[in-house]
Amino acid sequence: MAGGKVERRHSLFPDFNDWFNREFPGLPGWRPGTAAHSIPVEVSSDADGYVLRAELPGMDPDDLTVTVEDNLITVKAEHSESEEDKEHSEFRYGSFRRTVRLPATIPADEVDASYEDGILTVRVPMPEEKSSAARTVPVKRGGTPPEGSTS
Repeated sequence: MAGGKVERRHSLFPDFNDWFNREFPGLPGWRPGTAAHSIPVEVSSDADGYVLRAELPGMDPDDLTVTVEDNLITVKAEHSESEEDKEHSEFRYGSFRRTVRLPATIPADEVDASYEDGILTVRVPMPEEKSSAARTVPVKRGGTPPEGSTS
């Protein structure tokens, strides 16, 4: 598992979540009223673990939630619109959500998250590899009583 890479998908067809987390093809600006905005992320890894960086400008850390379950990290955020009148706004308000799958079970108690300059950084230590040391099993001749037994 050490040094495992997160696969990048290059598909002609987006995931189901991708269809509803951004503009629907052919219908600019359309999105279901209940859909959460997608959060742009990047994931990198080294010998120490994984680093997930999520772009969430203008958020308060108290409005961010990071959940770890099995090999999934889910980032949720809520951004409320200010009460002031605006002539024009391209800001995104409402719910934001993104789930990222890592190649191994995440040690939940060791995950660390911080938020600075509009970037949420989640550090996941590399899980310890389970030792699968090979061993030689002695082959006994059939009909020979096991050691320590008397016949």
